[in-house]
Amino acid sequence: QVQLVESGGGLVQAGGSLRLSCTASGRTFRTYAMAWFRQAPGKEREFVAAISWSGSRTDYADLVKGRFTISRDNAKNTVYLQMNSLKPEDTAVYYCGADPSFGLTYYGNYDYWGQGTQVTVSS
Repeated sequence: QVQLVESGGGLVQAGGSLRLSCTASGRTFRTYAMAWFRQAPGKEREFVAAISWSGSRTDYADLVKGRFTISRDNAKNTVYLQMNSLKPEDTAVYYCGADPSFGLTYYGNYDYWGQGTQVTVSS
């Protein structure tokens, strides 16, 4: 069992930056690949970024490549999402998910989710 808690969301102007954190409970965190997804009102939850259990592999959605960076600190049971050059279309609730397999881009494949953190980018 893995419990996830996201934090770091907020209101930011276009072009600004935010860093999201997702902290996991349990000693098995380091065995899970982690991912960030987002969901805007009326839209399906979409893949943003993923990182392998060791941190050696990462994957990004085309919409965020070059602007967002995913990283993890297994000693702190935490995965991060650094978001730069934010755009109004990045506005969504951001969720972190955990799964033993790396690189899953469909939300239905993930067994564990946090409660989400709201990111709002104003123009």
